[in-house]
Amino acid sequence: MTSTPQSQQVLQVHNLNKTYKTGKTELQAVDNLNFHVNRGEVYGLLGTNGAGKTTTLEIIEGLSRATSGEVAVFGKDPITHRSEVRPEMGIMLQSGGLPSQLTVKETLTMWQGTCTHPLEVEDVLGKVGMAHRQAVRVGVLSGGEQRRLDLACALVSNPSLLFLDEPTTGLDPESRRNVWKLLLNLKAQGVTMVLTTHYLEEAEILCDRIAIMDQGVVAAEGTLDELVARVSSEIEFTADKAPAVERATLLSDGSKHLISTDNLVGDTWEVLNWARENDVELRGFSARPATLEKVFLSIADQEIA
Repeated sequence: MTSTPQSQQVLQVHNLNKTYKTGKTELQAVDNLNFHVNRGEVYGLLGTNGAGKTTTLEIIEGLSRATSGEVAVFGKDPITHRSEVRPEMGIMLQSGGLPSQLTVKETLTMWQGTCTHPLEVEDVLGKVGMAHRQAVRVGVLSGGEQRRLDLACALVSNPSLLFLDEPTTGLDPESRRNVWKLLLNLKAQGVTMVLTTHYLEEAEILCDRIAIMDQGVVAAEGTLDELVARVSSEIEFTADKAPAVERATLLSDGSKHLISTDNLVGDTWEVLNWARENDVELRGFSARPATLEKVFLSIADQEIA
């Protein structure tokens, strides 16, 4: 993988640590974390609950101080140089906590007043599909509508760097895909994004590179293709016997057979041809490509073990 010049790196995280202390107990939420985000890319932070994703975002956003380590946003410390960095950032927290008595339009107008170069309120509400709800009080919005308003608050500042902490949680499938289209349009306009999500399909569609966090560290990082290459594809079937496939691993339990392979198409044809030539019936046959989910679960399983 070719390295990216630092001039093209919007965000740099170097040896980042965050420790929480409760009495005599210490929790290492972030453990010597290192990564960078390039200008114009969507960078995904995945991980199980408690992996350190939200803590990492809060430090990068300047909302929390690190115990040690360095963070540079546009080359500057997000706390020390907050007045210079913050106008370029849009932040969608995991929970917005917006005033329940204000209407949707009043809320976004209030938020707009804090921005240096804001967009028009009506335009942003239209983008997130909330124009028809602008007179409704925040307290009576559904969970999905509140998340769309949270997204509107992050977008109204017209940011060049957008932080999205589980942006589509609570949205129905149609609304989720509409948000994806919106984010892809922003990406096409050159907006840099850092995204956390529990929806692996969301990461597959949106992210240029993905980091999977585990116990405060990056356990795996790369493009989707690079991550998926870490695990094998699988061919599974039931039969009286199974072939020996070169450079693949065969696991058999009675008549059930599982072949792990890095050459799914070629080995699938080899198994099917073998079955035809040897008059072997393959029952319940399936050929499954390697997936991001399998990579994610392999890391989560290591944590459980």
